[in-house]
Amino acid sequence: MRFERILEDGRLWAVIYEGENVNILEKLFTQWNDYEWLKGFFTKHIEDLTSFFHITDIDRAVFDTVDDANDLECLIMDIAPDANLDELFRPLENLRLSEALLGREKAKGRYHTHVSWLRLYAIRLESGRYIITGGAIKLTATMQEREHTLEELNRLNRVRDYLISLGICEYQGLEDYYNDENNR
Repeated sequence: MRFERILEDGRLWAVIYEGENVNILEKLFTQWNDYEWLKGFFTKHIEDLTSFFHITDIDRAVFDTVDDANDLECLIMDIAPDANLDELFRPLENLRLSEALLGREKAKGRYHTHVSWLRLYAIRLESGRYIITGGAIKLTATMQEREHTLEELNRLNRVRDYLISLGICEYQGLEDYYNDENNR
């Protein structure tokens, strides 16, 4: 597992998982713009799409996802230097009232004709600084209901545990680790 800086100022990072050549954020946006992959995904999960979102047209779901993914990618990649990432990311647990060490967070897409099903998952290093660990098309009320969202929850936990094992619990620790790894 490696980490890649997405924003030069270090506010946003993404994980590069073992055996991967690109960071997870790049991989997700490629997937969410792949019509064939999306068609297969929505065909497999048509019952969730229909029951939770009342959408029965797979082509509509594909086009909505591509539009939403493009908007979310622009939002993420065009973050102004004074933008507050804490406004984009929210606690994964809807009822969490206080900040947690290496908190698990989510960011949602903002599709206009229905609630967005796109999610980015991240670890909060400190206010305004995040590591993207993955993302999913979430068509159910909880992550535990489907294998692909449960896997994202497991990734969040694995990355959090990995950071703790390295003694990284804030931004400066990640920055130091990154610089050490890249100067070898």
